[in-house]
Amino acid sequence: MSYRELATRPVLAWSAVAVAGRLPVAMAPLALVFLVRERPGGYTLGAVLAAAYVIGEIVGAPLLGLRLDAERARPQLAAGLAVGAAAFTALGLLADAHPLVLGALCVLAGIGPAAVPGGLRALLTSLVPERSVTQAMSGESILIYGVWAAAPALATGIALGAGPAVPLLLMGALMLLSIAGLWTLPVGWTTEPPEKGVSARRVLARVWPVYVLGAAGLCLLALAELVLPALLEQRGIALGWAGPLLAGFSVASAVGGFVYGLRSTWPGTLAAQSAALVLTVCAGIALVAVVPWTAGIGIVLALSGLLMAPSSLTRNLALRRLLPPSALAAGYSLMYAAVGAGYAGAGALAGWLLTVVAPSTAILYGVGLTVLLVAVGAAGERRLTARAAQSDALAEEARKVLR
Repeated sequence: MSYRELATRPVLAWSAVAVAGRLPVAMAPLALVFLVRERPGGYTLGAVLAAAYVIGEIVGAPLLGLRLDAERARPQLAAGLAVGAAAFTALGLLADAHPLVLGALCVLAGIGPAAVPGGLRALLTSLVPERSVTQAMSGESILIYGVWAAAPALATGIALGAGPAVPLLLMGALMLLSIAGLWTLPVGWTTEPPEKGVSARRVLARVWPVYVLGAAGLCLLALAELVLPALLEQRGIALGWAGPLLAGFSVASAVGGFVYGLRSTWPGTLAAQSAALVLTVCAGIALVAVVPWTAGIGIVLALSGLLMAPSSLTRNLALRRLLPPSALAAGYSLMYAAVGAGYAGAGALAGWLLTVVAPSTAILYGVGLTVLLVAVGAAGERRLTARAAQSDALAEEARKVLR
């Protein structure tokens, strides 16, 4: 199937809802920094507020994702977006409030819509035939990386041009638009009833290696985004290059997602693809730590970005293959929490390492941690895939006997 066949009215409506719902999420960290930067210690407070927002997402994704009703998900997704819209709007209107109030609103803004990405992904795959799932998920990846490429410039431009509270108010309005758009989509998606006596939590826990690989991938993104300014300073390169270099990384990721979706299958198992892609990105990020030239850093980041989206796609496709349909939305939400935890953990580690070692060394330590996570996740996923194949073979034999 080609991407052209995705241009149906339901998929285009889904895309509009996804952009309106995800753009506020992508803008949030930088918008929160600009909101309070003129206060005493504003940058530190902004970093704390951004961390509180991410913690809210990490907590909310599994908590709410497990409670999504697949066949009537729309009211739950709308309620989550409404909480996010109210919290972002309150942050914009109460910019001078006590830091504890702002922190509580940030946590609420993170928790409320945290299950929405997982629910929307499950809804997207229900809108296309099974043979088109890879292209649909590649299209989603292109869309999301495009949003993440545009969000920093949008948040910065609006905060500096119109006022620090305006981005938060816009983010609230976008989430409200996303709620309205939900009513152009199906109320939910049909699933097979869960097997009797099988706990959903147990089913989700069994696929832990996929979540570990997801966390590993976002560790690399955190290293690229959070340590790059310090690395440029170490190399004597103007800090203004950080934005274009990271934008190039995001654009390349969108291109990589597009290329991956041109084929329905690629050589090797999804587990092998995921591990190989993340390890190759690891090599690229490690190379960034030693390349002394701006052009060289840009080229290496772009080449690494080409593989970042496909590595994410393989993990989501693996979840789809390993989980029953009734658990997919919860599984995607847990993946969202896992990658958030990977980003936050790597960011915290990088922040501490920058106080004791050079930025280039901090990147290499972070890459070492990522390689360890990949080894653990790949080994676990290999055993998981083998058990799934064995179960499928036994089920097929049982069907033949019954015939």
